[in-house]
Formats: sequence, C-alpha cells, structure tokens
Amino acid sequence: MAIDKPSDYFNTKLYTGNGSNNTSITGVGFQPDWVWVKARNIEYGHKLFDVVRGQGKRLASQSNAAESTVTDELTSFNSDGFTTNNNAGMNENNRPYVAWNWKAGTSFTNDASATGIGSIDSTGSVNTDAGFSIISYTGTASAATVAHGLGAVPKMIIVKTRGSSGDWSVYHSSLGNTKNLKLNTTAAQQTSASYWNNTTPTSSVFTINDEGNVNGSSVAMIAYCFAEKSGYSSMGQYTGNGNADGTFVYLGFKPAFLMRKRTDSTGRWVMEDNKRDTYNVVEKAVAANIANAEGTGGYWDVDFTAQGFKVRNNDVEINASGGSYIYMAFAENPFVTSTGVPATAR
Repeated sequence: MAIDKPSDYFNTKLYTGNGSNNTSITGVGFQPDWVWVKARNIEYGHKLFDVVRGQGKRLASQSNAAESTVTDELTSFNSDGFTTNNNAGMNENNRPYVAWNWKAGTSFTNDASATGIGSIDSTGSVNTDAGFSIISYTGTASAATVAHGLGAVPKMIIVKTRGSSGDWSVYHSSLGNTKNLKLNTTAAQQTSASYWNNTTPTSSVFTINDEGNVNGSSVAMIAYCFAEKSGYSSMGQYTGNGNADGTFVYLGFKPAFLMRKRTDSTGRWVMEDNKRDTYNVVEKAVAANIANAEGTGGYWDVDFTAQGFKVRNNDVEINASGGSYIYMAFAENPFVTSTGVPATAR
C-alpha cells in the first residue's frame, strides 16, 4: 500500500508545558502507540511509552535502567495524542517539549507452539501498512526466534529489557546480523553472535541468542521493529566525505524525522525533525543516548530535501571522511504520491 499521507502514521508534536495535571496534548492526528518525549531546553531524560507495556510504564533511551512505573507522566493514550500530569520532564510550566509519535494499532498475539512461527510466544501491536510493530516477549537465555507480525523483513530492531537493567540493543540491516549497537551509549558497533545469532530477520521472525540484553532468562523484553516502506520510511547507511558540502542521501521522500549514528567509531544518536526546524538548515537536535538539552550549535547540520537529506557539516559524528553512518528516517511527504503529486522543496 502506498502511503500518501505519512502523518497518519508518524508525527512530531511540539508543545509547551502548563504545569497542570490531566493535560491533553492534542494535534498528533492519530492515537499514538509509541510516544517518545524530550524536554528541549533543559537536561531531563528521554521518556518512552507504548501501548503494549501500558501508560505509566516508562523507559529512558539514555539509560540502561529497568522500566519504571510512574503516575505523573503519560497517563493515557488518546485518539489525537496523549495525557500527561504535572511532571518536570513532561509538563513543567512554560517548558518546551518535543514528542515523536508512531502508530501501530492492531493487536498481535503469537502462540509459537500453536502457529509454528517462532520458538517463543510474543504479543504486541502491529501496523503492517507502515511497517512498525511493538513486540513483547520473555527471554529464555538460549537461541530463539520471535514473531514480529510485520509480514516484511525488519530493517531495524530496537530491544530493551523491562524488568531488569540492561543496555538498549539495536539491529540494523546495513551492519548485518553479526553486529550490534547500543542506543544508550556512544559506542561503535560491536561484533558478537550473542545478540542476533548471526541470523538475518525474516518476514515472520527475528532471531536472538543468549545475550541478556535481548534474551535474559525469564526477563520481560520489548522490541520496536521497523520494515522499510517506499515513500514513508528508510533505514540505511552512508559514508562521510569530511566536507561541509556533505554527502547526499536519497530516501525517496522529504524527511519528517531523522536519527543518525556513526558506527565505525564512537558517536551520539543524533535526532532531528521537521517541526523544530521548519526551514533548512536543520540544526536543532537532541541525542537519544544523553539527557542534554537540545543543541543548536550547527555541528549536526543537515538539509531536508524533497528526495532525502544532505549533510551540511564535517563534524566527525555525522560526516568524517570515510566514516560509516546508519540512519532511520520517516517521511513528511513521499517524493511523488500515488496520484502523481510531487513533494515540494523547503
């Protein structure tokens, strides 16, 4: 299915806190099933919520901590956004926030012994049109396969332990099934069979080995799985040229959201979007692995174009000569819709 209106499935919402309980954040355009919130002008941690774990269950991308149960942060997922209470990291009076929102929406249950798909049970919420699923499973500490519900091969998988501490683990197809990244650190890629068992995901399952961060014995796990959809999402890689007139990356759409990470060396997980910077150059960024306030120094500069993005700085975290980088991007508009309407440049 062609996605002509990407904002039906992903949308960035900016809002200013009012310091009150039961505050509805509206204007998302759909009921979000994964909500990622960051205070923009102060060092407060990232706050990640999803419908599978339920409101009041928070993870933090910059931390290896277990899931926290909170009552004053996200209190409900609503038809056009979410509700929050008076929390400094979510709704402090006059504080600016950014919330990235993804839609899954269809309940998913897989009894592995009954279906013959995967070796351990999984449940969650899936959107096959948009190539996104939120999958819950319990680890076994031995090699296993987990049904993801996408009906397409995931290109990126982000896994986190819920009931115990553990680093965030990231599979990215551009690195292959022998490599792993950690969302909560700046570390370069590591080579290990303990994570993905040197096995590429299929259209029905992803494979995990005995690493505790993806498959701890009796540990509750959550996985965010992404398949590419033409004109809507892309998970790929680029090579830096070390020049302020940097690499252009073709996506086939105008980006609404971009997250990048250097993989051959240390580097932060840089997150930019089309709402905090509405014109090029895009320079307002936060990093998923740190709690720092939004940076505007220009060292992560990028242009969002009608067909992709162009790097506009030679900082080593985004554009070292010969440096290797992976990205995850979601669309504002496809380059050309199914009815022939072209995207416009910024």
